[in-house]
Amino acid sequence: MIDILQTRVIPVLLLLEKGLVKTVQFSNPTYIGDPINAVHIFNDKEVDELIFLDITPVKRLKNPAVDQTYHTPLDLVRRISEECSMPLAFGGGIRSVEDVRNILATGVEKVVLNTAAINDPDLIHTASDTFGSQSVVVSMDVKRWNAHQFEVYSHGGSKPTGIDPMHHARAVALMGAGEIMVNAIDRDGTMNGYDLELISRIASAVKIPIIACGGAGTLRHLSDAVSAGAPAVAAGSMFMFHGRRRAVLISYPDRSDLDNIFSISDPTNDTR
Repeated sequence: MIDILQTRVIPVLLLLEKGLVKTVQFSNPTYIGDPINAVHIFNDKEVDELIFLDITPVKRLKNPAVDQTYHTPLDLVRRISEECSMPLAFGGGIRSVEDVRNILATGVEKVVLNTAAINDPDLIHTASDTFGSQSVVVSMDVKRWNAHQFEVYSHGGSKPTGIDPMHHARAVALMGAGEIMVNAIDRDGTMNGYDLELISRIASAVKIPIIACGGAGTLRHLSDAVSAGAPAVAAGSMFMFHGRRRAVLISYPDRSDLDNIFSISDPTNDTR
């Protein structure tokens, strides 16, 4: 049973060429602003945790005219880490234990593995053994094909793998992942709610914590994901945009509002 007092609400921030962006269904990145400024705002709002994902490598793959040589901007990651007053996770372009070591050396608490967890599953095991499972988050980008069929995609949601997400979740848990972030490609940026069936099925498949991501737009959506089995909920657009015109306004719910909505989702809470 999930302890609602330990539920984490996590903004997910996307980096593209060192700028902050937001996507819809992994496409059409919209510029949001400076990542350091966003960190300062989230510091003031005392968020639970931050996840930064660098999507520059996968976006460059789609543009052959751009130099494909890319290295994680460790100087920027270090600045973000130094300014960040809450736990920080970083992912994007990580391919080796040396990459993991370099990122953790900047002060980041966790690395997020996605495509590397598919192409080189041993990296999960090696990183977990070397730095501790609490330092390794495996992110999976999942597309729904029909009422009950899902598939894991790699390379920023651009390449189908033929892998069933429940099988993938069990495999990475056995390899030593400390957490699994489940990102529904079809829901990304829509603010129409999480894919609750996907969350529930993966939560039932593994014993390690999962982070629900993709589709949050209201506090109720966060509550629904917790009820579906996610002890942590992540969102991007919900914390970046305001109103029907999606004006950029970085925000985060008040702690009292979060406590109230999660208490509603708690099956042990008797309101009679």
